[in-house]
Amino acid sequence: MGFKDPGFLERKGAATDARKAALEKFRANTAANNPAVAEREAARQAVSAAREARAAERKAAKEARERDAAEAAVRARESAELAEREAAERAQRETVEKAARELAEAAERKAARDARYAARKKRQK
Repeated sequence: MGFKDPGFLERKGAATDARKAALEKFRANTAANNPAVAEREAARQAVSAAREARAAERKAAKEARERDAAEAAVRARESAELAEREAAERAQRETVEKAARELAEAAERKAARDARYAARKKRQK
């Protein structure tokens, strides 16, 4: 084959050489050799670290709010239980006082009835 008509092997070799040259050119332009790319990567890492710090702060604040809410719920439940106990004690005292009043009234009615009966007996004699 002449120089004007390259054969298959020559074409294949030229394509391989072109691929190798393109790969070397690409490797030369990677982040390791380019300061602008390294600068952008450092900025990305700083933004990412700041984002993670803010997320950690939000998480800590949320946990603190949840803890405060749980403590408030416990205090509210204790307060409600105390109010219920006081109401039950008050109701019990009122029931006892009512029973005592009813007994006293019954005793007064019985005394009045006995007095009327005694007066009637006295009149009959």
